[in-house]
Amino acid sequence: MDLAGRVAIVTGAGRSLGRAYAIALAAAGASVVVNDVDADAAAEVVTEITGAGGQAIASVGAVGPADTAEKLVADAVAAFGRLDVLVANAGVLRDRVLWKMSDDDFDLVVSTHLRGTFTTGRAAAIQMKEQASAGDTRGGRIIVIGSPAGQFGNFGQTNYAAVKAGLVAMARTWSLELARDGITANAVIPIALSPMTATIPAYAEAYERFLAGEPIPTELRHDKGLGSPEDVAPLVVWLASPASQEVTGQAIGIGGDRLTLYSHPAVIETAYADGGWDAAGIDAAWRATFAAQAQPSGPPSRREG
Repeated sequence: MDLAGRVAIVTGAGRSLGRAYAIALAAAGASVVVNDVDADAAAEVVTEITGAGGQAIASVGAVGPADTAEKLVADAVAAFGRLDVLVANAGVLRDRVLWKMSDDDFDLVVSTHLRGTFTTGRAAAIQMKEQASAGDTRGGRIIVIGSPAGQFGNFGQTNYAAVKAGLVAMARTWSLELARDGITANAVIPIALSPMTATIPAYAEAYERFLAGEPIPTELRHDKGLGSPEDVAPLVVWLASPASQEVTGQAIGIGGDRLTLYSHPAVIETAYADGGWDAAGIDAAWRATFAAQAQPSGPPSRREG
């Protein structure tokens, strides 16, 4: 996948998944704006990219405010002349069960993930649309980062599950709004050993072994679809490339040895009552038809035990 001549912004690119995305995009030929709230981490990634012969600059700031988003796009244009790809990756966790979650826990996650993706997506779309209006036919790529929590829900993650579900809906909406200008919008649903997955008790030991350089067991890579950040990066490269120009509005999962296409929400069953429904009729319809098709909550890995 040749990304020569293309310019990408990756938010939250100082470590883990974001770092893997930035390095992979640069290795494919893209010039990369490495964003992170940690200036030293961003600088290290830039050094790694340029040391390997790639092009990159750092743009430091916490995503969320419109000013940060506009500066990211301005930095990309000033350094490399254009913008082709946005990978909206930056995120935080503040896990608590509902009755213990504070307003601050909720607001920080919403501001970083949902508002941060909205403001960076808006700024990127404006620049990409301007390029299209000037006759550029290369289009653009907006890639948001979801989570299985947003697809299935997850215990203790009211805030995180809500924003990750919202990001998929956001990408699907943008796929409609931006299609005329050749700009695609897709969601990547990664499953990877990272500081975030390390907070999940079932994966804490696996993460420590991964950091120690041990190979990820086959039962995790294949059966659970859980791998390294580098296992996720090829999907981001493909979605950033001309090869995926017809792919938009999709939620695509990747992790370890597994590649997954998630469905859009779909109507499972429908029933009708002439003149409308009363509560007793709803109860009867539920027991007779709907109950057998009720959808479980929680990630498949939890349901599988």
